[in-house]
Amino acid sequence: MLLLPATSQQWRDSRNHLVKRLLLGNQPSLELMAILVVYFVEGILGLARLAVSFFLKDDLGLGPAHVSALMGVAALPWMVKPFLGFVSDGLPLFGYRRRSYLLLSGILGALAWVAMATIVQTATTAMLAIALASLSIAISDVIADSLVVERARREALAQVGSLQSLCWGTTALGGLTTAYLSGWLLEHLTTQTVFLITASFPLLVSLIAGLIQEAPTLETASFSRIRQQVSQLREAVTQPSIWLPTAFLFIWQATPTADAAFFFFSTNALGFEPEFLGRVRLVTSIAALIGVWIFQRFLKTVPFRVIFGWSTVLSAVLGMTMLILVTHTNRVLGIDDRWFSLGDSLVLTVMGQIAYMPVLVLAARLCPPGIEATLFALLMSVTNLASVLSYETGALLMQGLGISEHNFDRLWLLVVIANLSTLLPLPFLRWLPAANAQIHTAPASPPTSAIGEASSTTALSEGSSSPLDRPSASPAASPTAELMMTD
Repeated sequence: MLLLPATSQQWRDSRNHLVKRLLLGNQPSLELMAILVVYFVEGILGLARLAVSFFLKDDLGLGPAHVSALMGVAALPWMVKPFLGFVSDGLPLFGYRRRSYLLLSGILGALAWVAMATIVQTATTAMLAIALASLSIAISDVIADSLVVERARREALAQVGSLQSLCWGTTALGGLTTAYLSGWLLEHLTTQTVFLITASFPLLVSLIAGLIQEAPTLETASFSRIRQQVSQLREAVTQPSIWLPTAFLFIWQATPTADAAFFFFSTNALGFEPEFLGRVRLVTSIAALIGVWIFQRFLKTVPFRVIFGWSTVLSAVLGMTMLILVTHTNRVLGIDDRWFSLGDSLVLTVMGQIAYMPVLVLAARLCPPGIEATLFALLMSVTNLASVLSYETGALLMQGLGISEHNFDRLWLLVVIANLSTLLPLPFLRWLPAANAQIHTAPASPPTSAIGEASSTTALSEGSSSPLDRPSASPAASPTAELMMTD
């Protein structure tokens, strides 16, 4: 039987169907592609993550407690995301509130990495350069938030989480692209050369800035608009339906981390080379995509209380498996350190990604009309502040337990403390909404803020969060130590 070729209309329909499936039902557009580039760059900046870790450890000679403390301080730009949102709305640059700031963020990021490759010689200058790189991505995050949170908030229950899944899937894909290279390059190049290569990626954000749909404005700085937004924000955060879930997210995120100590243990005690750690990053990047898919496919309509409760308990239990590696019990069982680390990283990262996806969904749905992006930025700032506290308390624990670059006798105790502390939020589960349906809050005031206007005219994609917002491979420890601020 002769098979007739498909008509051009059938071909277009099939192509459009495939594109919509890849975009999880979101309508494709140039602006959507531009915003996804921002997320992709956040992931691809992971190329320098291992280089930063080895640079701080080997080139600057810092110990695990110092590294953890430094990375906490370097994350401070994520604390001021609401302020960055106010500035971008009230102070147009070169006639634009969105495009100009995306252009600026890319340039700042490139300069930060060039500085890491050339003039950074001390812990202080490293902290400043890393903070500048964090500020670069924080600015682009705020702009993405202002464009897309309103649409995320209006999702139907059947579609809930699709925007967040698309965002994090794109970020994970970016991380997957450079995961193995992050270690392989360190085997053949210096850390400074890797930093120079990384400096080219933020410029992609600058290049796509012109794709954002935004009409030029002749307005200058508007402090009255900023005052209006502050008033709306103050009215919104005083509502129990907003501050109670926010307080829960803070407690959930603020528990101490053993990331830095475990990175030193992996390299100094277990002898993991950069190339192998690149393989671990590849596995965790794939695992992150699996976690996004599982959430999108099976869990996106599960009530917040249920998913937070079970994921917290399971994460704490699974996180204890790190004790097998720390105490070398895996060797007694005949399991090689490398194989155990790969398998453990896979399982813990999938669990961590599933556990974190509801944070974005909840944060987007807490935002009342009119101040969507500003409140979303504030909520993410709260969780980022909790992450800084997590790094700093982890550093204090390392110092108190005497854990150093060569002494890991009490690392097992740090892992136990870090994992058990993740159970602390469980008594406060009732602070979360009982269901995932749209959270109804009293409007802060008529939706006339600049953020609301910008969201309504250009919301074609999805909100974002910081790289600090990303889940680590485990609540207690990560084999590669997620040290670089790249969300």
